[in-house]
Amino acid sequence: MKITKAVSPAFEDFLFDWDYERYLLIGGYGSGKSYHIAFKIILKLLEEKRKALVIREVFDTIQESCYDLIAEILDDMGLLTTDPKEFKQRQNKVLALKSPLRFRFKNGSQIIFKGMDKPEKVKSINGVSIVWLEECSEIKYEGYKELLGRIRTPNVSMHFILSCNPIGRDNWVYRHFFVRLDDEGQEHVMVDEKKFYEKRCIIHNGTYFHHSTPDDNPWLPWQYLKRLDQLKDYDYPLYMVARWGRFGATGTRVLPQFLVAHDKGKFKAAIAKLGPENQYFGFDFGFEESFNAVVCMSVDLKNSVLYVWDEIYMNHVTDDVFANQPEMQALRKRLNDLNNAGYVKTIVADNEDPKAITYYRQNGFKIRGCRNKFAGSRLSNTRKVKRFRKIVVSPKCKNVIRELKDLTYKKDAKGNVIYDQFNIDPHSFSAIWYALDTVTVADVKQKDFNSKAG
Repeated sequence: MKITKAVSPAFEDFLFDWDYERYLLIGGYGSGKSYHIAFKIILKLLEEKRKALVIREVFDTIQESCYDLIAEILDDMGLLTTDPKEFKQRQNKVLALKSPLRFRFKNGSQIIFKGMDKPEKVKSINGVSIVWLEECSEIKYEGYKELLGRIRTPNVSMHFILSCNPIGRDNWVYRHFFVRLDDEGQEHVMVDEKKFYEKRCIIHNGTYFHHSTPDDNPWLPWQYLKRLDQLKDYDYPLYMVARWGRFGATGTRVLPQFLVAHDKGKFKAAIAKLGPENQYFGFDFGFEESFNAVVCMSVDLKNSVLYVWDEIYMNHVTDDVFANQPEMQALRKRLNDLNNAGYVKTIVADNEDPKAITYYRQNGFKIRGCRNKFAGSRLSNTRKVKRFRKIVVSPKCKNVIRELKDLTYKKDAKGNVIYDQFNIDPHSFSAIWYALDTVTVADVKQKDFNSKAG
């Protein structure tokens, strides 16, 4: 059967490439990645008998996205039918079914659809050799690993195609394919972002990386491109994601006043001028997925500026190992020296782990549980931090920058912002909350700046 169909030149090589197990397509809004993935799968299933599985995080979103897109392409090719009799009688037809959602091909190929919100239905699937994870950044990392371990078909090549818009860098897609974060919070580059944007197509470690922008879709209306360009004037982070397909924050930023200090001398001078009486220290406990995060900062209440000047960040370590890290021992000495000089300073930690707090106290640390963690405290603590006119962070605090620079609020199913939930679990933000547990609005107005009491 001869098929003639126009495609974007940016996707020509991708359409017929089946040499790799994993394909990752990252692109801006309307760049055509979903369309060409759907077309690629259709061509493969017409050519040979295969079962393809299309997955999104929530099943209810599939029919109006992936299913309708595939139906549209098949219809445009003159192959679609919804009539079982026509499918049986005519040679070149693909049957579209809605209960359950699936497409059946004459050669026995099938496209089936599942949601990761019902994982038990995904686990029981057999015979799948092509998996498309649409909007993969919305799928949980555990779900992706589960698919890699369970989806297997003997004697046939396996292919996993992942597609999404490039949202925040703390999403698992970025951490799994571009920059890995080790147990000490250090980043290790696997695929360089800039090189990826320049080359457009990169093969790394057996994965085919493809980048696209709206300019790669010759069928986009000019009015749509104009709307994307207008984002630059009022939402620059979203503009970079939507218009240019580059990783960044989408949604409402939690801390729009967040800045990275560029003048090292000026930053140090500001910290020194505030003196030890305005220093605060917070500690969020973590171990497996979460991190131990200690944040050291100074607060300029008069000018409403929060300065973050040091961090200690690590996971997969027990309290005895973490307590003996050189950075923690240096902090212990600093606090003891401050207290000996008459400044009452302590590390304020998560109050839900009194056993850990007792351990650190027994090992010479000035530490106590926070008083500002209670039902509803996430919202009040977030609002407290947001009251600062500026939040200025030292460039060496890489994890604070990584977590907070592009931190955004979560949204509910209706698109409403949830003001006490975020796109990631920001451990450094929790540490800041705890450190500021004695800093209230009243304190801001009444603080005696000459006092040595912390």
